Amino acid sequence: MFSIAIQQQQYKTYILSDESAGSQLEVVPERGGIITRWRIQGEEILYLDAERFANPDLSVRGGIPILFPICGNLPDNTYTVDGKNYSLKQHGFARDLPWQVTDQVTHDQASLTIVLNSNEQTKAVYPFDFQLVFTYELQGNTLEIKQQYQNLSSTPLPFSMGFHPYFQLGDKNQLEFAIPSGEYQNQKTKEIYQFHGNFDFSQDEIDVAFKELTSQSASVVDNSRKLSVSLEYGNEYPILVFWTLKGKEFYCLEPWSAPRNSLNTGEHLILLAPGESYQASVRLTANFF
Repeated sequence: MFSIAIQQQQYKTYILSDESAGSQLEVVPERGGIITRWRIQGEEILYLDAERFANPDLSVRGGIPILFPICGNLPDNTYTVDGKNYSLKQHGFARDLPWQVTDQVTHDQASLTIVLNSNEQTKAVYPFDFQLVFTYELQGNTLEIKQQYQNLSSTPLPFSMGFHPYFQLGDKNQLEFAIPSGEYQNQKTKEIYQFHGNFDFSQDEIDVAFKELTSQSASVVDNSRKLSVSLEYGNEYPILVFWTLKGKEFYCLEPWSAPRNSLNTGEHLILLAPGESYQASVRLTANFF
């Protein structure tokens, strides 16, 4: 049995449930369309910094933030269109703006569709008209995020897209990684390192990008929690970013469509023709063992 309930917490929160599987998803459309919680049999899959979430002036650290129209940051937060400079902060604006709920489904699955339209606020920093339509689908232990990006401008729409899921963890030293790449790039130094299946968690921060992916799925096993999380993505996402901070009980495994600064460099940048739509999908599955 599937259901969707609405709770007025600090923000209006949509709670999607699959009662037979004991899984539950919480979505806050007005706070960047973000998924804030995902529980299976009462266990939290995602990490959420509740204090930062409660402060609308701070970016959310936790849940599954949406990245659009850039992933990562730009040098000096600046890019150029037709000779004019614009400023975009890290990961873009979709994660900060209110989204609108347009559909709810509770047969065969629990799904919620949310929409973000361009407006005067977005056009001040990104001079294009667009519509994003995302559908969150919960069924059993699986969460699928279906995305549609539509160009409503008369010129090509340049963008990159991604997600920034924060996974709750027990002991970092008991994590096992199956990431389909033999090397990664350090985001700070830009140096390339061989990947042998693990990380040095004594570092203050790990921020790396896997760019040479050999398959469309990755997984992390947390032996301390007896939890396996798998991430499946299409060709639209040729990059996986891994990020964690020392002393924090989370790791992030992020599908990106393009590297940092692609709005300036053009690397893997999507250029969507006027009137066209672009579809993508990301699927997360969590299993306790």
